Amino acid sequence: MASKFDLTPRIAPNLDRHLVFPLLEFLQERGLYPEEDILKAKIELLNHTNMVDYAMDIHKSLYRSDDVPQDMIDRRAEVVGRLKALEDGAAPLIGFLQNPQAVQELRADKQYNLQILNEHHQIGTEQIDALYDYAKFQFECGNYSGAADYLCQYRALCTNNYKSLSALWGKLAAEVLMQNWDIALEELNHLKEIIDSKNFSSSLNQVQNRIWLMHWSLFIFFNHDNGRTQIIDLFNQDKYLNAIQTNAPHLLRYLATAFIVNKRRRPQFKEFIKVIQQEQYSHKDPITEFLACIYVNYDFVEAQKKMRECEEVILNDPFLGKRIEEGNFTTVPLRDEFIENARLFIFETCCRIHQRIDMGVLADKLNLKYEEAERWIVNLIRTSKLEAKIDSKLGTIIMEPNVTNVYEQLINHTTALSNRTYKIVHQLLENSHAQTAR
Repeated sequence: MASKFDLTPRIAPNLDRHLVFPLLEFLQERGLYPEEDILKAKIELLNHTNMVDYAMDIHKSLYRSDDVPQDMIDRRAEVVGRLKALEDGAAPLIGFLQNPQAVQELRADKQYNLQILNEHHQIGTEQIDALYDYAKFQFECGNYSGAADYLCQYRALCTNNYKSLSALWGKLAAEVLMQNWDIALEELNHLKEIIDSKNFSSSLNQVQNRIWLMHWSLFIFFNHDNGRTQIIDLFNQDKYLNAIQTNAPHLLRYLATAFIVNKRRRPQFKEFIKVIQQEQYSHKDPITEFLACIYVNYDFVEAQKKMRECEEVILNDPFLGKRIEEGNFTTVPLRDEFIENARLFIFETCCRIHQRIDMGVLADKLNLKYEEAERWIVNLIRTSKLEAKIDSKLGTIIMEPNVTNVYEQLINHTTALSNRTYKIVHQLLENSHAQTAR
């Protein structure tokens, strides 16, 4: 079953409940779980939000009836009344913020702003807090655009550090849900700076914030143009990687995927393989196991099996399985990149181990037909710096390693050492002469 690789039950507890909806939509589209179970999960989530109309629509779909429970009707009336009350409470500050000339009075100094608002406009901390409550309520109603604007304005005025941080989390969630990836990335980086520099009540609390940040970042990194590089920059930092290994090892799937499809990060990749080696018996995921098969165990038969599982994982993962419509065809770009690079990893490792490789055996390891494998390898040799040739008669690939023999390496190292020693001695003599002259 494809659902056995689904990480949603492990990821969802680390997300705002509104961020779980896109995951459920994806799972519903892929048919990984019964439709009824997905609809019930949606209603359970919606019961803790103010999106009552949406909950009513799903209830009608689930039970195939236009009737809804009375408690939903009562809840809707309660939400409408509360929204009106919060709007009235925040109205004085909202009115001020909608006046461009009045806003020009404000400065970067928050204490100065509070004084101006209080003296000239009779607006105090009570109205500023009312704006926060109104923005939060708008978010819970599903009005993410309005919530993002109000939360941004609130952060420019508030002096409460706790609420300011809470507003930043809310702003990030709103931008993600609106798919404003550039703005969301800016908010993510801002939040990271605060988490890394803030004095938390305990180191455990700081680690938990880092874990939340990494989970939320998945939406951005697998949709932003530069996301696959940025996820390595964030997840592969020692303090974040340690948090993953101790508290959220399932996130290794996404870091491993980013390394596989990102050729520019090979130096860091070597260090990451050590992490894979450490975790291969404590955490199981087809993508990390694939890397362990190639670079730790050198088991190409098992790697071939894992590559098939990896394809299934990507297709059914809400973050990795993004689909693009091209005419009458639907493609999953990351799946195609992953498979291409996975084959390259197998081929490169085989080449390092063997001097002569049977084409039929290699084709089997790459999950390709013989003719497809031959074309793939010919193109690879032509477009890369690979020192190899194909013997069509024998059906083999012959490696021609351009490696200096051990004696030449020893001579080169000795010569370099001698040169460095000469320079050090020369520098010491010059210093000695200079001191004598004084």
